[in-house]
Amino acid sequence: MASPDGASGVGGSPEETELSITLTLRMLMHGKVMAGGSKGETVKRIREQSSARITISEGSCPERITTITGSTDAVFRAVSMIAFKLEEDLGAGGDGLSAGRAPVTLRLVIPASQCGSLIGKAGAKIREIRESTGAQVQVAGDLLPNSTERAVTVSGVPDTIIQCVRQICAVILESPPKGATIPYHPGLSLGTILLSANQVRGHSISE
Repeated sequence: MASPDGASGVGGSPEETELSITLTLRMLMHGKVMAGGSKGETVKRIREQSSARITISEGSCPERITTITGSTDAVFRAVSMIAFKLEEDLGAGGDGLSAGRAPVTLRLVIPASQCGSLIGKAGAKIREIRESTGAQVQVAGDLLPNSTERAVTVSGVPDTIIQCVRQICAVILESPPKGATIPYHPGLSLGTILLSANQVRGHSISE
């Protein structure tokens, strides 16, 4: 593994230095997107081809947290593969004529303390990212339930999404989170727990 010191060796360009940094990116995704078969072939393939470490949160909630960790290069490769997989799934669900045309959406989960830097003064930074990549970027105003994180939604064709995620990552690497971060766990809100309990009761009555 490249250390921060090793990155500044002979001939180390800023790009090479950036690629040696370990990055962790959290995304909120539908569980079945990454499953891809009974043994999770999709996530296995992305792990192998990107060299990133990918974990998917457990739970019965349809949405899961997908955590991607590795060098920035490996993380971006994994994000790229996920974006193209989403596009492929959208195309497969369409009429074939519009395959690849529908925008893909990724939901990043980022500590709220870093969102100010991402938005920038009077929204200047997020506007710059939108204009330079062509992707749509929205930072949620509210915190995700029982956490100190917010959802950042990125939409567009895969190529624009990948450029956008690169720029977002550059901002969050320059602005580390402040204070303790309480990570978001899907399905832990009281409403979901009550709904699940009602569904369980409903099933037992009908059976």
